[in-house]
Parts: sequence; C-alpha cells; structure tokens
Amino acid sequence: MSRLLSQEEYRKTKAYKIKKWYRGDKDPYVGAMELKPQKPFKEDITAQRKRIHDDALLKKKIYDTEHNRKLQLFSKFYEVVSVLFVVVLMAILLYVVSYLPPTGNPANPDNNEVSAKYIEDAMKDTGAVNIVTGMILDYRAFDTLGESNVLFIATCTVFILLRADKHSKKLKEEESDRLYEPKNDIILQKAAFFLVPMIIIFGIYVILNGHLSPGGGFSGGAIIGSGLILYVNAYGFKKIERFFTQKTYKTICFVALLFYCLAKTYSFYCGAHHLETGIPLGTPGDIVSSGLILPLNICVGMVVACTMYAFYAMFRKGGF
Repeated sequence: MSRLLSQEEYRKTKAYKIKKWYRGDKDPYVGAMELKPQKPFKEDITAQRKRIHDDALLKKKIYDTEHNRKLQLFSKFYEVVSVLFVVVLMAILLYVVSYLPPTGNPANPDNNEVSAKYIEDAMKDTGAVNIVTGMILDYRAFDTLGESNVLFIATCTVFILLRADKHSKKLKEEESDRLYEPKNDIILQKAAFFLVPMIIIFGIYVILNGHLSPGGGFSGGAIIGSGLILYVNAYGFKKIERFFTQKTYKTICFVALLFYCLAKTYSFYCGAHHLETGIPLGTPGDIVSSGLILPLNICVGMVVACTMYAFYAMFRKGGF
C-alpha cells in the first residue's frame, strides 16, 4: 500500500515538477543555465545618424502614399477590379435566379410526393396539428438532433476560445460584472422584475404548444434565453449563478440531448414509417398529444435557451 507523501516530499518528485512546468508556474531553464549579463548597448553617433536617415528615406519612398506612383496605380486598379467583380457576381446570381421555377407552379420540383405526404398524413402519423413540428420532430427528427448537437458543440468551442483564466483575474467578480453597466440600475431592475417572469412563462407556453400552433422548441427556447439575458443584465452574474452555472448548463444539455437520442434512435434506422413505439398519439388538439413530440420539443427548448445565455455570458466575461 502506497504511503501518503508530505507536501515537502511531494515537491521533490518529478510529477510535481512536470505539473508546475505544464501549468507554466516555473520555467525549467531558470537556474539551470549559465546566464551572463549583457553589456549596455551604446550606438555610435555615425551609425545612429545613418539609421535615422535610412528610416526617413524608407518612410518617404514606401509610406508616402500621396506621392507614391505605384501605390496610387494599384489603388485605382484595386477599385476597378472590385467593382467588376461585384458586377460579374451579381450577373451570375441573377442569371441563376432566372432559371428558378416560378412560385406556385404545380410542376415545381418541391411539389412532389414527399410534401404531399407531409400535408396529407402528418396529423395521422404524428398526432401534431402543427405540420412543421410534426415534420421536424418526427419525419426529420434526425436533422433536428444534429442541429441541437451543433448548438452544444458551438458553445463548447466558444468556451474553449473565450474562457477566462481564474489565475489571471485582476478584478473582483462583482467589479468585473458591473464594469460595463450601470451600478444597481433601479429602472432596469424594476422592469426586469416584471418582464422576466412573463418572458419565461411565454417561452414555456410556446414550447408546450409547439405541436398545436406555430412555435416549438427553437422559438420558445430563444424566448427563454432572452429572459435569462435580461435577468443577468439587471441583477448581474452573482445572482443568476445561484441557479444557473456552467455545471447547470452542461447537465441540462447532456440530459436533453441524451433523452432525445434515446427516444428517437429507433426511427433513425427505420425511415419515415418507423416502428411503432406504442405511445398513444392522443387526440389532435389536446396539450398532451402527438406522442414523443411534446417531450422532444421540451428538450430542444432547454438546449436552445441554455445555449443563448451561454453565448452571451462567455462573450461578456469569458465564462458563466
């Protein structure tokens, strides 16, 4: 059985030295190399005058944009080429658009058996009154799972790039939080006190009714995310971190995406007419209907709401 090392003994081990080197706490070359102090540099007066003359000549020949003939010609050429490029690009785009089928033409490629299937059988197959929700969370549920994962991966990427190093913070958390906003803005706080609950309740309403009316997880999650952003602007990160932290974000997104994946994995391999789940679709128009679409809408809404707030928090202070 290994013996617990004391702090002094642990500092002498190679593991501790490698850890300090990895974290950048100690330079491995300091104290291990012979260092000789350099003599103070003294420039000869002739060399100094020559250097000053060369710098002035360089600025006159190269950085003098008003009298530089080549630079003027290049600027004019650049402007002409830019205009020609834009004109040619517009002509190409207009030429391509002219070949698009006219709107409303029954012979258009989008008027095929797939769209007819969605319109005619969506309510019967999915139980959702909103055809769009039935399509994106049942027929094309795999695409929606990919979009939700893209949001989560994008948040992780932004967190890696913009995260704040705790060891290099010079300001206290409250000072950092209030650096670019009014201190205790009573008007903003009172407005947020009334608006934030209504915004979040409205977002929940949009999510829960996504299978019955226009809305769903994406739009409802965006509404809830805007409510969280308003709350943090009014009261600061210290208060919102009582119930929403980085750990909360990871837990919500992981659970939501895992449930989505487990609930719809079977249909990813069975096509549009997948195997029956045994979950009743209910009566179209009821709040508890459409099978798995309602819980999937909730999962998507939670991911979108957390992602919106996470982006704002990380771009503002490098973490949340």
